[in-house]
Amino acid sequence: MSTKQYTAKLSLFSNWIHQIQHLSQSVIIAKPFSSLRKWLDNIEISDRNLAHKLCKLIPSQCPFEREIQLLGHTIVSIPPLCKLNPFYEEVVALRFRAICYLADKCGEDVSSYC
Repeated sequence: MSTKQYTAKLSLFSNWIHQIQHLSQSVIIAKPFSSLRKWLDNIEISDRNLAHKLCKLIPSQCPFEREIQLLGHTIVSIPPLCKLNPFYEEVVALRFRAICYLADKCGEDVSSYC
């Protein structure tokens, strides 16, 4: 086996080990949140007032994205940080279910929430 082949195999093995470590760390981090995620996913929207409160409380876009400008020039651009929230997908889905409940079951106009 040449040095080049050995290095290529070692590199592939190293990448494989790194991927396994990364996967195991993400599973360890996500495990404590799984019960809260399931709870958020299982919330049933069956009350008009609750649906309205959820739609008002949960923003439709990430509120943290900002551009700081000085004299018309962008100095700092803060990216949306909502994706770092471990419950982001579940909260957005809850808002969507609330909007669907208001539109489908209650027959309300939900354009103000979009």
